[in-house]
Amino acid sequence: MELDSINPYVLKVMPSAMRKFDHDISSDPKIIKLTLGEPNFNVPDHIKQAAIDAINHNESHYPYYWGYQPLREAASTYYQAKFGYHYSADQILVTVGATEAVASAVKTLFKPGDAVIIPTPAYPLYNALTTLNELNTILVDTSDDDFILTPTKVEQAIADHPDWDVKGLILNDPNNPTGVAYTEEQINALAPVLKKNGIWVISDEIYGELTYGQKHYSISKVLPDQTVVINGLSKSHAMTGYRLGLVFGPSGFIDEIAKVHQYTVTAAASIVQYAAIEALTHGQDDSKPMLKEYQKRRDFVAKEMAEAGFGVVHPGGAFYVFAKIPADLQMNSWDFVNTLAKEYHIGLMPGDPFGDNEYVRISYAASDEALAAAMKAVKQLVADDSAQTTE
Repeated sequence: MELDSINPYVLKVMPSAMRKFDHDISSDPKIIKLTLGEPNFNVPDHIKQAAIDAINHNESHYPYYWGYQPLREAASTYYQAKFGYHYSADQILVTVGATEAVASAVKTLFKPGDAVIIPTPAYPLYNALTTLNELNTILVDTSDDDFILTPTKVEQAIADHPDWDVKGLILNDPNNPTGVAYTEEQINALAPVLKKNGIWVISDEIYGELTYGQKHYSISKVLPDQTVVINGLSKSHAMTGYRLGLVFGPSGFIDEIAKVHQYTVTAAASIVQYAAIEALTHGQDDSKPMLKEYQKRRDFVAKEMAEAGFGVVHPGGAFYVFAKIPADLQMNSWDFVNTLAKEYHIGLMPGDPFGDNEYVRISYAASDEALAAAMKAVKQLVADDSAQTTE
């Protein structure tokens, strides 16, 4: 058998360049990594204890594929209070992380040949999923609109592809990699054009609790019948390894997403669901101390990168700084991060996998010491390279 005999859409998708780069530089014992979106905080003790108690109580049997009822009820209450979501427990599905949540939603809502808009820069998962599902992907560059998708850009994307049936938009708010968070006004401006064109929105709101100076505003509040919301506990409660995601959607449609989920993974792990019940019932304030530290780190990294000559996108949420490499360095994102890793033992993420090879992404979900060392190294690289260029 030949490799080209398998599903050609799988062959079109490459393994994550981000993960490979992170893995490759991890062999350096001196490396300081600001690469992955991995909070450096521990899971709160009360949540860890709930998982331990579930193990000791032998809660090890198959959960119902939708997720435990108390968990879905807790999610309904929690996110109503946080963001004004209006979803009852029977409109909420528990998944194996937000990644599986997005994957199940894409598989359900769109058929092969449909077109889906992805504003860029974007988390690479979205483009991989549209490819795997035989969809037409419309990448819309938002860099000239302060990295915000505008109604004009949506209309233009549709007009530019008259032969395509544009059925969807994957919106990440707050955004990874830019950290940009949409305002209520910007969301309200988008909704009419999406409604008029019958476009489904998969709204990935995993960073919704991590916003600075503004409250997260979900597009589901103004476009409830055309929105499927993705959320979870990886970022808000530092539970990345627990793999607990949530899908919120209109009745009927959420039932169909649940079928895809069931036949893909059966159910999220029982022990993890008990930990999640505790997080959503008694962990309403767990993100607050993290958010306070993130804001301080954001301000430090943004200032340092600007001083080094980078163009900095002001992050309104998440825990990333997306910074444009100074033109006089004559480096693309891969050149910069490879040089920084090899010569200075600092790992940043190239912008290329997100769709912009002129930028790098810095995750400030790291210690103050790591961030200080990284910023010192960045400034040194810029100074050293500038000196060489002058010579």
